[in-house]
Amino acid sequence: MAESNAEDYGAFIQRFNLFPSPHSPTLPPLPLEGLTFAVKDIFDIDGYVTGFGNPDWARTHLPATSTAPTVLALLEAGATCVGKTVMDEMAYSINGENKHYGTPINPVAPDRVPGGSSSGSAVAVAAGLVDFSLGTDTAGSVRVPAAYCGIFGFRPSHDVVSTSHVIPMAQSFDTVGWFARDPATISKVGHTLLQLPGEINVEPTRFIIANDCFKYLGSLGEQISHILVQSVEDTFGSHVISHENLGNYTLSKVPISKNFISTAPESRVSTIPALGALSYALRLLQRFEFKSNHEEWLNNVKPSLGPGISERIMEALTSTDDNLDSCRKFKVDFKAALTDLLGDYGVLAIPTIPGPPPKLNLDVTALKDFRAQAFCLIAVASMSGFCQISVPLGLQNGLPVSVSLLARHGADYFLLNLVQSFYPTLKERAAATWESGL
Repeated sequence: MAESNAEDYGAFIQRFNLFPSPHSPTLPPLPLEGLTFAVKDIFDIDGYVTGFGNPDWARTHLPATSTAPTVLALLEAGATCVGKTVMDEMAYSINGENKHYGTPINPVAPDRVPGGSSSGSAVAVAAGLVDFSLGTDTAGSVRVPAAYCGIFGFRPSHDVVSTSHVIPMAQSFDTVGWFARDPATISKVGHTLLQLPGEINVEPTRFIIANDCFKYLGSLGEQISHILVQSVEDTFGSHVISHENLGNYTLSKVPISKNFISTAPESRVSTIPALGALSYALRLLQRFEFKSNHEEWLNNVKPSLGPGISERIMEALTSTDDNLDSCRKFKVDFKAALTDLLGDYGVLAIPTIPGPPPKLNLDVTALKDFRAQAFCLIAVASMSGFCQISVPLGLQNGLPVSVSLLARHGADYFLLNLVQSFYPTLKERAAATWESGL
């Protein structure tokens, strides 16, 4: 059972301390020295059961006999781990509600969900309980809770941060991501974990605003676009700014997308049919891989699962391998098209989510359209494998506002450095906009 209470916002499932190795005071300080962090209960830590968000999973698995390399790297860099955090069951939700362990309290919007599946990790950072935290992001599980809780959330390029000793959800999309309250910390963690050559600190050659994606947000989308344009002009100059209809671009550059539109339920909900098709292909692949990973355990144990989770897992278990080759081609072709669009040092701006965080305890059916629209945005980085950072823009009418920036696969340092360089301007512009009521 979770060892949580109101003081920790229900973020932790287990508290403990893992200290870094002793460091000589005569040596330069370690990069993460003095910082604390928490880890999602999907990472192995030697001597502790990895619970995967479900008590039946915890009951039927032995304690881990080694620690995930990502956790070890953070300890070696001088940080102290203070515990494991609550997550959505089997990482199969972006909501953040857990019927077994309770729903972590969103510190900036207590009547709203915190977002999942890395719910506790996001809440621990947003509440100031730790300096940063680890989560995983397969289909939005770092980006969404970061946006809901008003903090930074980074999904790295696929396969550049080790997922060893992390329970798989769907390996073609699984990434280890992290949360922080400021761009300096999110960058420091990145420099510890990213397995990439060199540090790229160059200005963007293109800054592309996806106009059709911002239309999900109505007038708020127009405000965010304006804030972005002003901030980029102030920092890098107006010559780098361009606008794109991402749905039309996908239709023209990825012909296979047309094959999915008629069959994708998301295309009927989305105002951007091509991104609905992209989302549909993502979910088909995700279901198949999840089934391959966990079907045997699910059928043998028949675990108790919460609402929404049980339906999605049943969909996965009854899924077939029809259309998988087409989905994989869609994924490859979309990555190539997006690479052409951005080039080496282009940036794509989209909303992280299609609106404010939903209220707590909403019926599953009430969330259906919102979830479908969210997946249209989430699918862009998941299907391309690109890196993405959700950037907080403060509160408007008491609710968190965010924007997401994406860069090509492998441009993670570039994206982290870019956010550090222009976030002060972005934050100031956003604050002035919300205060003016424009």
